[in-house]
Amino acid sequence: MIYLDYNATTPLGAAAREGMEPFLTQHYGNPSSVHAAGREARAGIDDARDRLADLLGAKPHELIFTSSGTESNNLAVLGLARAHASRGRHLICASTEHHAVLNAFEHLAQRESFDVTFLPVDRQGHIDPDELDRAIRRDTTLVSVMTANNETGVLQPMAELARVCGERGILLHSDMVQSFGKVETDLGEGEFAAASFAAHKFYGPKGAGLLFLRAGVPIEAIQFGGAHENQRRPGTENVAAIVGMAAAAEFVLRDRAQEQEREKRLRDRLWSQIRRAYPDAIQNSDVPDRLANTLNVSFPGLSSETILMALDLEGVCASSGSACMVGSVVASHVLLAMGLSPELAGAAVRFSLGRETTEEEIDRAGAIVGEVIHRVSSSTPRKQDQLQGAAI
Repeated sequence: MIYLDYNATTPLGAAAREGMEPFLTQHYGNPSSVHAAGREARAGIDDARDRLADLLGAKPHELIFTSSGTESNNLAVLGLARAHASRGRHLICASTEHHAVLNAFEHLAQRESFDVTFLPVDRQGHIDPDELDRAIRRDTTLVSVMTANNETGVLQPMAELARVCGERGILLHSDMVQSFGKVETDLGEGEFAAASFAAHKFYGPKGAGLLFLRAGVPIEAIQFGGAHENQRRPGTENVAAIVGMAAAAEFVLRDRAQEQEREKRLRDRLWSQIRRAYPDAIQNSDVPDRLANTLNVSFPGLSSETILMALDLEGVCASSGSACMVGSVVASHVLLAMGLSPELAGAAVRFSLGRETTEEEIDRAGAIVGEVIHRVSSSTPRKQDQLQGAAI
């Protein structure tokens, strides 16, 4: 099997596995218990919190442990919007956000009488800081923009967006689930009010997430039943997963720059092979400021669903920005927001590389993609309007 879906999840790294093992076998106490077993578990959480805070440039009490990136995003969006509603009920987010953010904003708009502006993006998926500035109103309280898009890898101009929010006194949250471990992350400058993370995106365990919340920023809990995490997120902490998240974070940052350069070379090598095999292929968001490991390609005239199934049969794991809903395929909202036609958005495949990806795998995957595209295209009628859409 050739695994090229690292943006979906990464394999559990040795560092995380070794860090977790004692808390799966020996130190199994409830961290809220006052006896020795509970104190051992609590010490593991406290140590992980300190280590993660040091890596992020944050203070330990600014970190809230959650179950996932989705929960972190929900807590940030719902909790911040509600806590600051007395100042205003206008919110802003990018139209290309992950559904964990988009759906939370949609809920606030539909069920809680908030007014939400969904910012447009350009052809490459970027937000214009001037567009954000124009969208801010006197009653705006929260802006949420993801640092790196999970489908295209495009990086937003976060420093400029943060400057706009800072000058206007607006809280800024960023979904950093996809960017952490790939681009530099330092939360100590005061640019962000909140930021979300998920361990399984950087070789940690599934079931562990993190929300950074700057000291002094009020937030409302969205769950109830305990005083855990300084009364911000109730529920017995997943001790082993939290410890594993800290170990994975240290591991992935150790040689981040060198590893990202290696993955970039492999990504570009794969793209060259795909382009030779299918000259009509289009690389979506082919800008320099994007994640080094991410390649999003549309194959005009073809179907991403068909391509992915054929690749899977050949042992290549990739993904699509599409979502299967009741048996139908819905084109990626990210690619549609970037201005791609439904046909091109529905012909997109995302390849995402990681630490275990080798040059040999890339060459083999490139050959398989070429074979699959040739086979699929020879049995699929070419639509002239799809080919014309490629030139837009």
